[in-house]
Amino acid sequence: MPRYKPYDYRQRQLMSISLEDQIRPGTMEYVIHLLVENELDFSGIEKSYKNDNTGRPAIDPRILFKNILLAHSKGITGSRRIEQACKENILFMALSCGQTPDHSTIAAFVSGMTDQIMPLFQKVLLVCDSQGLLSGTHFSLDGLKLPSNASKGWSGTFDELSVKKSKLDDKLKRLMSDHLDQDKDKSSSDDDHDRRDRQIKKLKRSSERIQKFLDSNEPRLGARNKEKKSNITDNDSAKMSTSHGVIQGYNAQALVDEKHQIIVHGSASGKGQDNDQLEQIMDGAKANMEAIGHGSDYFEGRQLSADSNYHSNTNLKTVIAEKLDAYIPDNLFRKRDSRFKTRDRHKPKTKSKIRYELDKFTYDSQTDTYTCPAGGQLVLYVKRNKINGIVYRTYRSPVANCSDCKLRSECLRTKKTIRRQLNIPIEHHNPQTLSQKMIVKIDKPESGKIYEKRIGVVEPVFGNIRACKQLDRFTLRGQAKVDVQWLLFCMVHNVEKILNYGTLGV
Repeated sequence: MPRYKPYDYRQRQLMSISLEDQIRPGTMEYVIHLLVENELDFSGIEKSYKNDNTGRPAIDPRILFKNILLAHSKGITGSRRIEQACKENILFMALSCGQTPDHSTIAAFVSGMTDQIMPLFQKVLLVCDSQGLLSGTHFSLDGLKLPSNASKGWSGTFDELSVKKSKLDDKLKRLMSDHLDQDKDKSSSDDDHDRRDRQIKKLKRSSERIQKFLDSNEPRLGARNKEKKSNITDNDSAKMSTSHGVIQGYNAQALVDEKHQIIVHGSASGKGQDNDQLEQIMDGAKANMEAIGHGSDYFEGRQLSADSNYHSNTNLKTVIAEKLDAYIPDNLFRKRDSRFKTRDRHKPKTKSKIRYELDKFTYDSQTDTYTCPAGGQLVLYVKRNKINGIVYRTYRSPVANCSDCKLRSECLRTKKTIRRQLNIPIEHHNPQTLSQKMIVKIDKPESGKIYEKRIGVVEPVFGNIRACKQLDRFTLRGQAKVDVQWLLFCMVHNVEKILNYGTLGV
């Protein structure tokens, strides 16, 4: 039989390695090392250290920042996992020069960067610009909704939270009464006693937590002065609808340059809707471009694409104020696009449903009525009915006319529809609205080709951050800290672009 050298994985070895040799050119850790050492300014962070003469020496913030960026680039988010990597992974050991920062030190460092994260982000953006990675011609904006470090169960209006507290108090009273009764029963075991005691303490803490929140906070009001749901754990977060259901989270925004998908500005918002996000995003983006040496008019005349969630009067006013060449379609954009007429061609074929359109109705200008194919009349119901920014005159038929009509199945949309209605656009009113002007613009064939760029510019950015970098939820709490976490991942994304398309990592 052949003979082999014996081996044992439990055997320990003492190895001598060069930490510098582990940081090899052309790698992510090499680019991070060069950026932090040569490009980023940590003087603002260093001001927070007060151990010049007394106290224990601190770990250099550059060491901490390098390891945090490398960890996020590899999908490592938690501070405990970063601490473990600094003890076990040779790349992290090399960047930290053998130092092993504690998880509490890492967590405190990230949480304390609320005022310094944006200048660091701008420095990385400056490197991207100097490397020729920005085109400055077309920008795409979108939002990524991610869960927060808070439970939906702790959300509600102040009345709902008060009701929740009352239910907890009632349950606590019943449990304490049962607890006293069972204590008198000598057959009750110590384990049962301890279990009930833990339940009572848990209910007390929950009730006191709700009461403390109600005493120290005010109700949150929405745009129409209607109370929004608060959250006891993280009151800056909000309930948001996503394709995967309702989450308690944040809406992370990113404005992305077309050329190499560089993020020029990012921020996290506690608003689930995008209909008023554009103004603060553009303010932040302009501040970033000014910080790296461009003028305040950098975005004037630039193309901006965003999906239909941004189609609102507020955002369109911002488009005019910023002099942007914007392409923001309305919700009915796809229905009007001839290229999507065959979008259902792969679905099972069903019996087509005929629905009489406007050309089948006859208008009488003297009576201001429409006559349907069955001879019934539709009278004026609303003189000005605004739908998606378009002003209509709405005509309706009496319910009795449609209930026994022979053409009912061919004219009405569903069996539950009780009457026919016509919405007639008022031409001389519609061109005056910003929404209608954008609709006219977006329906042009050349505009459709420009808008098509959006999905290839911004969607891969979110795919990279969420899937490759594994940011599937925010771990910090509060608007300011979540902003730090989001900008850190945006920064990692930009650093990766420097590695792949720049010359810094060569």
